[in-house]
Amino acid sequence: MRGCSSPHQANCIASAPPMADDLALAIFSVRPYDRYVVGELLKSFPKAKVLDAPLNVNTAMLAQDCTAINVFVNDDLSAEVLDLLAGYGVKCITLRCAGFDRVDIVRAHELGITVLRVPAYSPYAVAEHAIALMMALNRQVVKAHSRVLQGNFDLSGLVGFDMHGKTVGVVGTGKIGQCAAAILRGFGCEVLVYDVFENQEVKDMGCVYVSLDELLARSSIISLHCPLLPSTRHIINPESIAKMKRGAMVINVSRGGLIDTKAVLDGLKSRQIGSLGMDVYENEAGVFFIDQSTMSDDQPGASIPEGYDTMLGSLMAHPNVLVTPHMAFLTQDAIEKIASVTVENLKEFINGGPCGNKVLPPK
Repeated sequence: MRGCSSPHQANCIASAPPMADDLALAIFSVRPYDRYVVGELLKSFPKAKVLDAPLNVNTAMLAQDCTAINVFVNDDLSAEVLDLLAGYGVKCITLRCAGFDRVDIVRAHELGITVLRVPAYSPYAVAEHAIALMMALNRQVVKAHSRVLQGNFDLSGLVGFDMHGKTVGVVGTGKIGQCAAAILRGFGCEVLVYDVFENQEVKDMGCVYVSLDELLARSSIISLHCPLLPSTRHIINPESIAKMKRGAMVINVSRGGLIDTKAVLDGLKSRQIGSLGMDVYENEAGVFFIDQSTMSDDQPGASIPEGYDTMLGSLMAHPNVLVTPHMAFLTQDAIEKIASVTVENLKEFINGGPCGNKVLPPK
């Protein structure tokens, strides 16, 4: 289980590959913060069409006659959508992200569609965001700020704890987990780590590999930095929560499906979990990356935001929960890396040579 596993090396051969200037490319789910990435793609592939629509079964037709598409983390690349894309002539899917858990890789492989990702755009960005969530929760920054805005400068209920000397558990020691561990060691924390594959660099900085059960039992803070796999789905569940040190803080900037949301809500209610910081949510597709503040008027007198998610609403209403909208990656440095790697991925596909960032189906 790696926070950011090494990309598979494989050949990707495009049949009758087009020249870069002629590549028919559709870019889905474009938002204002994608301007730089889109600009770089258009420099290399001037015939690309830019779409703000997300990719799903209803919008796949927008890729008709395109050789390649570019998508983001929550776009729908299920077998049904992939079948449509193949019928429209799509041969290559590039992800401007590392995660590919919404891609049916097996079906893509069966259809002969090459899937390319950006495996490590900025591990520092994501790790630093995890630490930001830890510190904001620990030092009650959001509560304090809200009070001050109302003219309340009382300190009651704002007690935090020193990070120095605390035991923190890092689950997943790939590139992002390694960065998080290094920052925590800088605070003077005792860092326990868990991963199927041990990372010597993590050991060398003084972190200690332990079993997952020991990490849960001893850690005041648990930070998740592992990929979403069948073996890691709901790694935070009723059983693992029961094994935690009472009052532990849980941080998730990796994949929403690592956490069983209902179990965490129950853990917060019982105070087995003291606080939760999350940048991802298991049901975030169709919710995150969209302005959900518009109120629905279909029931006068009972308006709720469009796309309201009851479970997420319950989490956000909890005083010891801090939710951010899948923004851990969002630094200028990361955006520039996403742009350059995405352009290079497409050029490798066009040239018919080895594609270093190809995603292969599980063996």
